[in-house]
Amino acid sequence: MSTNGSNGSNDNLTDHVIKIKRCAAVMKGGRRFSFAAMVVVGDGKGQIGWGYGKANEVPPSVQKATKQATREMIQIPVVNGTIPHQIQGKFGAAKVLLIPAGPGTGIIAGQAVRSVCEAAGITDILTKSYGTNNPVTLVKATVSGLSNLRTKEQIERLREVSL
Repeated sequence: MSTNGSNGSNDNLTDHVIKIKRCAAVMKGGRRFSFAAMVVVGDGKGQIGWGYGKANEVPPSVQKATKQATREMIQIPVVNGTIPHQIQGKFGAAKVLLIPAGPGTGIIAGQAVRSVCEAAGITDILTKSYGTNNPVTLVKATVSGLSNLRTKEQIERLREVSL
């Protein structure tokens, strides 16, 4: 489930709703429900962010998550539609292995990791998730792995050598 340009200030941003959770609190008059939404936002050119929002209705929780995701966007290197090198992202019990792929491969990933890759503008990648299959932790692990990526030029500049 994705929409283009849901927030008017940021054009060309794509948001993907990863998960909507419903929580019930038992009150005197019955059950009171609240909702939590996990959203990934990206511009398709290497900028991604994720957000988690809670509210008493679904639309406000998605809006809060989208607002948080746009506030906390990070830049990741995308080289020819794939990532520069293999990397493993970890968060809690989730481990996501991200492997660069040749042109035409597509995104070989589960739903949560696929949404992050699509939002970032990655078109060719192989992934494997280990540990948990919780979409929230998988997104956090994927973003963790992608944020640690470095291009050859960045490594040359950091080490002050030519590779």
